[in-house]
Amino acid sequence: MDLDLVVRNSTVVTASDIWEGCDIGVKDGTIIAVGPRLPAKPGVEEIDAEGAFVTPGGVDCHVHLSQVYEAGVDNIDKSVATDGVIPDRDNYVADTYDTGTRSAVAGGTTTVVTFASQFKADESLIPVIEDYHKLAKGQSYCDYAFHVIITNPTENIVENEFPRMVDEYGITSVKLYMTYKPMRLRDYQILDVMYSARKLGITTMIHAENTDIIEWMTEHLEKKLMTHPHHHGTSRPPIVEAEATNRVICLAELMDTPILLVHISSANATKHIREAQTRLLPIYGETCPQYLFLLAEAMRRGDFEGAKCVCSPPLREDKADQDAIWAGIKNGTFTIVSSDHAPNKFDHPNGKQRGLQHGSLPYGKFRYIPNGLPGVETRVPLLFSGGVLSGRISPQKFVEVTSTNPAKLYGLKKKGSIGPGFDADIVIWYPQENFQPFELTNEMLHHAIDYTPFEGVEFKNWPRYTIIRGKVVFSHGKVVGKMGYGQFIKRGKSLLPGPRDVWLSEWRP
Repeated sequence: MDLDLVVRNSTVVTASDIWEGCDIGVKDGTIIAVGPRLPAKPGVEEIDAEGAFVTPGGVDCHVHLSQVYEAGVDNIDKSVATDGVIPDRDNYVADTYDTGTRSAVAGGTTTVVTFASQFKADESLIPVIEDYHKLAKGQSYCDYAFHVIITNPTENIVENEFPRMVDEYGITSVKLYMTYKPMRLRDYQILDVMYSARKLGITTMIHAENTDIIEWMTEHLEKKLMTHPHHHGTSRPPIVEAEATNRVICLAELMDTPILLVHISSANATKHIREAQTRLLPIYGETCPQYLFLLAEAMRRGDFEGAKCVCSPPLREDKADQDAIWAGIKNGTFTIVSSDHAPNKFDHPNGKQRGLQHGSLPYGKFRYIPNGLPGVETRVPLLFSGGVLSGRISPQKFVEVTSTNPAKLYGLKKKGSIGPGFDADIVIWYPQENFQPFELTNEMLHHAIDYTPFEGVEFKNWPRYTIIRGKVVFSHGKVVGKMGYGQFIKRGKSLLPGPRDVWLSEWRP
């Protein structure tokens, strides 16, 4: 058999099966055969998996790289053309495409989908997309694609530029915010986007939180001097997420269009998604490792140390919410698990420290703390160690939510599985009996962030090899791939169920 690479003695895991004693044959970056004792010519590169689990490369579809710091968003309403060179590093998040994707491959992720972000005064998406292409070109260690964040859905954009976005650029997903002043859309605008998205086969991602409740609660908490980082959670109780989740599901049902509710954190929001799915609505759910492994107590550390764990929706107080998220993974409510990698430094004036610049020392004011946690490198190992090896989820479910479903949901047709015709994106784990568990420190990671929210967490395994299109890019703790090897992927439409042609009235699109 004419092969470039053979991975031998594998316990191959797909979203449906486990095959022991398998070999994987690779030619020209593509898997061409999976089976026992594959014949190969002398001189072919071979890797012995030693019976360990071998899984598809991780597909992380919620990653923020090379974006303006959240602090800057308040002061900028129009995109600044970079021509591929970030003009002022202090105003941009710490991870760019080089450091962010380097970190990804070190944690077993072989494809990331990042965000090209429109500002409110941007009248066209095309320059925004083109500029993000320049920022990423030649900088990525892994394959990548784009979503577009929509903050100004003008008639020209939704009617004329959305088709170009799909046909010319291969971008088949958009993200909408129901909160954050510089980014939020009204329900009327969300319907405009859904109307066009349905016609074009675009998947609409929704950050669902009730912005008016958040603003009201924040103002009244500040009057009571309740500004410590953990009060970020006080301002956003679970009902804030649940109400917005239910509301946007209603909008999607009215428009008969598929949506993905991103980074779901609570039992009530999970329940709304589950109920919609039992009615066969094309409603999909995403959660993140922080909602599986962290609770709100992490925001109470020290005077301001808890700012490291401020994200939206917030970490929850009640372990029952955490348990509901795990149950939602097991029962299929959550289609995917993403990192929502938000590379805000802690010790940076535009990073988490911004929360200390508005008085109320030593606690700062939570409203000014940039939201989000780093996690692109830890997502896959956390789910494997804390999910599979703890017995919470099966190896097949792990592959489903970290690789296969993300690829299907976002039209990455050659990603997310191990089988003939798929890209040879492969993760080889350590044989469990040979692995020495360790407690994570930030110094072990490959991102450009000065902390990890998972400091001190014990890992019972970690990727031994990460392979992208047949090339080893990470081996035994070291990134060995080359920056620029990653390719941009033009995506097709989602491979998961879409519109049902079921309507709530006589109106039709």
